[in-house]
Amino acid sequence: MKITTAQINALSKADFVAKLGGLFEASPWVAEKVVGKRPVRDREHLFRLMGDAVRRATPDQQLALIRAHPDLVGRAAREGKLSTASASEQAGAGLAALSAADVRWFDRYNRAYREKFDHPLIVCVRDVKGDVKQAILDLFEVRLHNDPDRERRIALDEINKIAQFRLGDLMD
Repeated sequence: MKITTAQINALSKADFVAKLGGLFEASPWVAEKVVGKRPVRDREHLFRLMGDAVRRATPDQQLALIRAHPDLVGRAAREGKLSTASASEQAGAGLAALSAADVRWFDRYNRAYREKFDHPLIVCVRDVKGDVKQAILDLFEVRLHNDPDRERRIALDEINKIAQFRLGDLMD
């Protein structure tokens, strides 16, 4: 059941953080930064406040947010250790039903990407069109050529897209 803006505004601080803390993967600090800025007018206003909190965060906080995300088709996914939202997103994109050969490709790319950037490749899989598996493998190829600053900006943009979809799932 979706929650309304009025209900969001009526939540206690602890309940607000508990309810919204997972929008930005394992990073309740984003909700903590926003809780005192209520009342919010609507979902878009709330999302803008949360996005601003991420943009104003220190580089270390931003990097921690990026690193809080799991590898796509990584060990955590195969061991059932993803957050409910991440598991649903990866499964919904067809990434939970790949062949062993496909999983090996993802493992290779995840390893190469982490070696270069020291964080996982972040992709809002709900925003990928067409053959999601192939599109993501192609993204690895392209994004492995980026410099670390560009890749960090892209990762934060993708995280915002993920959080916006998650907020849409939660709120009217």
